[in-house]
Amino acid sequence: MDYRKSIAPILIPILALLLSLNYTPCKAQLSTTFYDDTCPNALSTISTSINSAVSSESRMAASLIRLHFHDCFVQGCDASILLDDTPSEKTAGRNAGVRGYNVIDDAKAAVESICPGVVSCADILAVAARDASVAVGGPSWSVRLGRRDSLTPNQAQAQTDLPVATMNLGQLISNFDAKTLSTRDMVALSGAHTIGQARCATFRARIYNNDSNIDAGYASDLRTNCPQTGGNGNLAPLDFVTPTTFDINYFRNLVDRRGLLASDQVLFNGDSTDSIVQEYIDNPATFESDFAAAMVRMGDIPFTGGNGEIRTVCTTAN
Repeated sequence: MDYRKSIAPILIPILALLLSLNYTPCKAQLSTTFYDDTCPNALSTISTSINSAVSSESRMAASLIRLHFHDCFVQGCDASILLDDTPSEKTAGRNAGVRGYNVIDDAKAAVESICPGVVSCADILAVAARDASVAVGGPSWSVRLGRRDSLTPNQAQAQTDLPVATMNLGQLISNFDAKTLSTRDMVALSGAHTIGQARCATFRARIYNNDSNIDAGYASDLRTNCPQTGGNGNLAPLDFVTPTTFDINYFRNLVDRRGLLASDQVLFNGDSTDSIVQEYIDNPATFESDFAAAMVRMGDIPFTGGNGEIRTVCTTAN
């Protein structure tokens, strides 16, 4: 009996159904053990580089977490933000102030020295964000690996898909939802602002508009280093209480109307996310758990630019 002929009447309708549903096969899943055989020392090598960088400059922890975030929100987690092409994502307006590129370059060079052509720049970004969190007392998580690097950046998408400091709550929720991240994910990821600094240009309007949702004394203090004109690059801590420690003071500040950015304060402003902020204040372990889980989900945003490659140098395609 010819089994191929006998199953054909069954398979043909199934295939037709799948095609009618625009079915596409699932992409290979990321794995926490992806480099166990091909580069077993990859993660420890990256960790050494990141710990050295954060030890030299504590602010770098926040910068590396932000760098991974800004990568994943454009074309997925594909290291497109690292490319020096023209036009690049680096020069997009919404990436102004993003930094840490040199740290990733150094980590990549260290990994290339032991396992040439094996570990993607996108994976190094993901691991670096986790190691940066741990370096300043934040949570750890198992990073899923196996990403590939894009061949080209997408400056236009960087200008439309990255959130900005002036967004209201509805805009933030929609922005994260477009990346398959929930409102709770958004609040948890915003908690990364427990470390790091922001430029005067991003919060000037908030401190001079006499908004009712900013503490007057806090606004007055901020004006001393953020004039109405000039000083765009002057920095202020996103969490003025413990700016270099990963904790819940960021959320406590919001309750006291001392969120630095307008997009921070909207998380606690008499709306739907107030309860999440309060929950994190009451249960710091819940915040850390939610933050770690949200970072994993963000790291899973798929690369949408094709098959990609493993770049030898992060700043340019092979």
